[in-house]
Amino acid sequence: MKLYDSGRAPNPRRVKIFLAEKGLSIPTEQVDMMAGAHRTPEYTAINPLQRMPALVLDDGTVITESVAICRYLEALHPQPPLFGTGALETALVEMWNRRCEINFLLVVANVFRHLHPAAKTLEVPQVPAWGEANKPRVLDFLRIFDDQLGKHRFAAGDTFSIADITALVAADFMKPARIEMPAEFANVRRWYAEVSARPSAGA
Repeated sequence: MKLYDSGRAPNPRRVKIFLAEKGLSIPTEQVDMMAGAHRTPEYTAINPLQRMPALVLDDGTVITESVAICRYLEALHPQPPLFGTGALETALVEMWNRRCEINFLLVVANVFRHLHPAAKTLEVPQVPAWGEANKPRVLDFLRIFDDQLGKHRFAAGDTFSIADITALVAADFMKPARIEMPAEFANVRRWYAEVSARPSAGA
């Protein structure tokens, strides 16, 4: 199998952190999104949506979408479990991963894609008003996340999961999006220090 990667882009990075947590290594091929390589006919044939990442299996099957790729890898390599174990924990991991994806990572991405000059070729057209409108939405979610982390060690409970991977990538993406992490979110800061110190965070 081969993973089509794009450097420090958030969604490919989620898969790379997941792989690192599993202790897995698979061949990768870099696709330079800033240079428009994801829009070439060659990559479009792999993923018509021209999004990253993509996992191509040995039989030619293509799996796209970060969580779908991670679920496939989890089924092949269930230890350590990163999608939860048992009905309740699995549901909570799913819930918090979706919350972190939709209300945190996507919102930060909207700020970056619509306000950062480097993203002009990625988001056509850029709508600066939409970028600005998303800034307070990031803080709205962080208040909810801070409350959750005041009760639990990790995003979905007391075990590290894919929800933490999604949230970590979103938190790191705040820097290029030029969003400051408010000091008031002490629980988020505690959590961030811990998950950032994991070896996988360097992926």
